[in-house]
Amino acid sequence: MKKIQSLKSTGSFCRNDIKYRKGAYADKRLGRWFPRNMRTSMFTLFLMGFFLFIHHLVYSPHFDREIQKIISSQKDVKTIQSHEVMNSMVLHPRLLRMASVSLARQKGGSEQNVSFWKETVQASFWKPCSSAQVKRNITNPILNDNETRYILVSANGGLNQQRVAVCNAVAVAAMLNATLVIPKFLYSNVWKDPSQFNDIYQEETFIKVLRDDVHIIKELPAHLRSLNLEAIGSLITDADLSKEATLDEYMKKVVPILSHNGIVHFLGYGNRLGFDPIPYKLQKLRCKCNFHALKFSEKIQKGGSLLLRRLKKYSKRRSMVEEQLLDSNMKHGISLDEASLSAYIALHLRFEVDMVAYSMCDFGGGDKEKLDLQAYREEHFPLLLERLKKTRPLSPTELRRMGRCPLAPEEAALVLAALGFDGNTNIYLAGSEIYGGQSRMQPLISLYPNIITKGNLLSPSELAPFRNFSSQLAALDFIACAASDVFAITDSGSQLSSLVSGFRTYYGEGNAPTVRPNKKRLAAILQESSTINWHTFQERTKKMIEEDQRPHKRGLGKSIYRHPHCKECMCKNQ
Repeated sequence: MKKIQSLKSTGSFCRNDIKYRKGAYADKRLGRWFPRNMRTSMFTLFLMGFFLFIHHLVYSPHFDREIQKIISSQKDVKTIQSHEVMNSMVLHPRLLRMASVSLARQKGGSEQNVSFWKETVQASFWKPCSSAQVKRNITNPILNDNETRYILVSANGGLNQQRVAVCNAVAVAAMLNATLVIPKFLYSNVWKDPSQFNDIYQEETFIKVLRDDVHIIKELPAHLRSLNLEAIGSLITDADLSKEATLDEYMKKVVPILSHNGIVHFLGYGNRLGFDPIPYKLQKLRCKCNFHALKFSEKIQKGGSLLLRRLKKYSKRRSMVEEQLLDSNMKHGISLDEASLSAYIALHLRFEVDMVAYSMCDFGGGDKEKLDLQAYREEHFPLLLERLKKTRPLSPTELRRMGRCPLAPEEAALVLAALGFDGNTNIYLAGSEIYGGQSRMQPLISLYPNIITKGNLLSPSELAPFRNFSSQLAALDFIACAASDVFAITDSGSQLSSLVSGFRTYYGEGNAPTVRPNKKRLAAILQESSTINWHTFQERTKKMIEEDQRPHKRGLGKSIYRHPHCKECMCKNQ
């Protein structure tokens, strides 16, 4: 029995000894493992600590509030960080992100910067005064006799080019002491609009307002209608007159024909009369024609009245601009209280394919964009390409630096955001189809989702009378832009922008501001888009716009239709 117990005791010892040796071996193995895997161990511990820190940060109450702000402010920007961004269609993604955050903060409670909803005080010192009678036979005694001579005009282009042509024709008829036949509008393969003068303007008003200044008739006398004007040498085309021709050129080229044949037909007439040097009374007559004699037809006025009632949410005329645009077609309904009135910006984006192609600029669309625009130029602008072959073409970078590139919708949005217009601002979008479609518009929509067009405001049946008449549709845009609380333009060379801003200056009573970026200065600012901070971008953009908004007298050679701040058109209040 003792022997058995001894064996059991020994066995127990042996097992304990084995366990001890296994433990010793394991410890020895572990001791060798740590030195070999120290880097891996440290990296693992670092990752665990980092994730624990992030977990704590994310679930802390303070961070939760901040992240919700950022998510809210970036909500719309995420929309553009998709297929369009991947295709490099966004030009300034960093500035867009900063603009989005800035607008989100405004929405969160800070007040909107309202200074750009008003004009400068100096603007109210001017008032319209070009409606007085202008004495006939302003400059030329040679044709001051009793013989009746006639001027026919066939104006080319769209609504606004034709408007300029009409008023230039009025001035030329007065200068030559000739009878003006109501101008005809040429059909264009670009505009595809058969509208004539009486479809767009009121003929009787036109004749009546100018009756003491120039003789105007609706039709050529019957005995002259069968004349072959080209055969007798009375046809004058744009090729026969210089762009913005001087009075001397009219005396040399037009007066002899008019004296001999008694009739002249200006075919394809457009911008063929310069602004300086022109006699005072002749300039005054051009202003009178543009600002007083050309009243839209009743059909267009009624359509424009509907637009304004739905844009502004009232039915009573509230400004001189609206009164001049709409006459009695803006009903004298009961106005809503001031708090419920709706202010809006009218934005004219001159970013159609013809403008983009002609500019020769690069808009980040890659090789496909370059090929598409070159094909468009070959089809529509062959003369441009021929001219470029004879000169050293400027690079897209040089063109942009010189301010010769149209602003993309994205850049217009950045300007509005920098000026302090908040994300809830209503924006009426004027103009034709934007090049690049939705992908180009997305950055603008992401910052300013309240985009409105005449297609949104008018029902299909209300728009039906205007369809297939591009000039009449453009007239509706003219009304909506001219009556807007703020008119924002991206290209000051556009005829619509030029005429509307001039109309607002003339009738705005100092309450019709226009936001007009200087493209050269803006290009210099945007060149720093990868480094500039938002505050600096805002300050430089505001300074640029404020300097343009100060009333300036019309400079030598500048359009009197766009710059009516001159003694021929306006008077200063004493």
